[in-house]
Amino acid sequence: MSATPPPLSSETYSASSITVLRGLEAIRMRPAMYVGSTGPEGLHNLVLEVVQNAVDEALEGHCTRIDVTLHEDGSCSVEDDGRGIPVETHPEAGIPACEVVFTMLHSGGKFAEGVYSAPGGLHGIGLAAVNALSESIEVDIWRDGSHYRQRYTQGEPGPLERLGDSSRHGTRVHFMPDRRIFRADTGARAHHRIAEGAVAEHLQGQAFLQPGLTVTLTAGSRQHTWCYASGLAGYVSWLNTDRDPVHPEPIELRAEADGVEVHVALQWTHKYAEDLRGYVNRIYTPQGGTHLEGLKAALTHVINEAAVERIEG
Repeated sequence: MSATPPPLSSETYSASSITVLRGLEAIRMRPAMYVGSTGPEGLHNLVLEVVQNAVDEALEGHCTRIDVTLHEDGSCSVEDDGRGIPVETHPEAGIPACEVVFTMLHSGGKFAEGVYSAPGGLHGIGLAAVNALSESIEVDIWRDGSHYRQRYTQGEPGPLERLGDSSRHGTRVHFMPDRRIFRADTGARAHHRIAEGAVAEHLQGQAFLQPGLTVTLTAGSRQHTWCYASGLAGYVSWLNTDRDPVHPEPIELRAEADGVEVHVALQWTHKYAEDLRGYVNRIYTPQGGTHLEGLKAALTHVINEAAVERIEG
């Protein structure tokens, strides 16, 4: 016989029980809600969020190169030759626009119409999440003939400094993940480090998905450079290099409806296991989604129809 639950008490659940988290507190308290975990996956997502901002610049035709460096101390830097994050004072927040992006949730250029056509990442959260989960960040911005720098410590911004004139354009974000948050189970002082292999796989995929974009990864004495003109079909060919393809060239399909563009590349191989990868706005969707379910349903329908016609004919 089950015990009778105790009566509800207004003393244990009242207005004072409601916690209000301001600024970046929510991200630091529940980091896995924003970046997936406090392990290797979360660290990889920090890199991905910074890289994605550079990829979005490339998608709009403003960036031709992205350079990622995994430093010996466990930090990471991502540099691009895009337009550079705006630095002028934000009209509503009253602080530099770059500071808004790094310190305020649900802010950024991805919400504004006409700035980015198909942006990826955690809209308005990505760079703020990286800042919240980093011990320190140094942001260099080259824009409008000037070089600017701003440092953040435990999420708190320092002053935006103008370092001098420069003809360059772009952004470099150098961040040190917070080792208290990304702590490993192997010891009190041990912490997870950004996995070179996972970052390399992601960067190579982005180079395929954005033809002409040059992407480099430097880790110690190792440097990888990727740049492809073949696009999605080339990506599929590369994935199937050792899988004995049935036909030499991938089948490539493009269509657009209601403002949504769909791009598909298919190649059958002699392997029994399928390798089906889906992306939305160049973001890999490992859990699938309606885009993949729709593809599989349509493909099955077409193949079944062709098989029936062949049998009956």
